[in-house]
Amino acid sequence: MEVSLFLAKFWGWYLLIFFFVLSFNPVRIRQIFDDLKDEKFQILSAFIAIVVGLLSVLFHNKWEPDWRFIITFLGWAALFFGLGLFVFPQPTTRRLEVLNVKLVQTLYFLLFLLGIFLLNMGYQIVQY
Repeated sequence: MEVSLFLAKFWGWYLLIFFFVLSFNPVRIRQIFDDLKDEKFQILSAFIAIVVGLLSVLFHNKWEPDWRFIITFLGWAALFFGLGLFVFPQPTTRRLEVLNVKLVQTLYFLLFLLGIFLLNMGYQIVQY
């Protein structure tokens, strides 16, 4: 399987799952923000984001003007978020505190649409 298709499926399912989890249980959003104040949670979250982002970037660093750019961008975003959370935990968590639950729900709806798009590209359900 081509790496682009695999990562389109991975990021598509990832975004879809988190959309449904946070939509049906919005209390989790506030819980995540509260947990980010705990250093152990910060380190674990940063480590996971760095690993996922680095693997995505190493296997798929394609800056082409098509749908594959989205996968590369998501990988770099995860990598930089993880590095920011690991190296500069307080400034990164302060920036995240600006977000409220409604804004996060709006962002996750947009990421839901992006997830649907990536799943379509990965499974090639609707051809265009």
